[in-house]
Amino acid sequence: MKALSIAATGMSAQQLNLEVIANNIANINTTGFKRARAEFSDLLYQTERLQGVPSRANQAVIPEGANVGLGVQAAAVRNLHIQGPLNHTGNKLDVALIGRGWFEIEGADGQPLYTRAGAFNTNATGQLVTTEGYTVAPGITVPEGAIDVVINNTGQVFARIDGQLEMENLGQLTLSNFANEAGLAPIGDNLFRETPASGAATPGVPGDPGFATIRQSYLEGSNVDPVKEITELISAQRAYEMNSKVIRAADEMAATVTQSIR
Repeated sequence: MKALSIAATGMSAQQLNLEVIANNIANINTTGFKRARAEFSDLLYQTERLQGVPSRANQAVIPEGANVGLGVQAAAVRNLHIQGPLNHTGNKLDVALIGRGWFEIEGADGQPLYTRAGAFNTNATGQLVTTEGYTVAPGITVPEGAIDVVINNTGQVFARIDGQLEMENLGQLTLSNFANEAGLAPIGDNLFRETPASGAATPGVPGDPGFATIRQSYLEGSNVDPVKEITELISAQRAYEMNSKVIRAADEMAATVTQSIR
């Protein structure tokens, strides 16, 4: 019976859907996290009767055919890059993006990576780094004697040095945009990698047209909506149960046929 294999694809699809929802819920408090959504597409169809062909009796065209679908398959897991809420932290090195844009991070092998999580810190030499120790590009170093750091809305970084009246300009934070943000590849640690699907990075400065502005002492929270995730979870559970009932019904029907033959 084809119903068994069809329902099995449905159960497999809902299992993937449940895994995506579980990851969203697990990251409900992850800085800069973007919720994902599983996308599905139907499988090939088996044609029992063609439409649009002449009938045998009077050569009239058959208006409708009989096509039986063979199930469902996972098409994509799409990250939804929607603005998350801003959370005030009071930390001078925490920065949030309001609008489109990504901070560029220098990976361990020098490869450019991208993130929305602006929970920055300084390393032993005063360089601005992520929580995992990756350098924020372009490199900005906070002097040892700095008593205050100011990052304005356009990404300029200033430091107040003990004993100096004027604030020292430490550099400029830059951003990158992509034609297709959904094409970025998530690699963990709140980092994404450029792919051929995302297109090349377009560099810019915060506040430029099409680029985000920066808010100091804030972090962008996860855009996961708990109510929506619970609703999706219940829907996935019900769909899984319905597919399991189809398998049970098909198995019982097959057993009835087997008993009749005996």
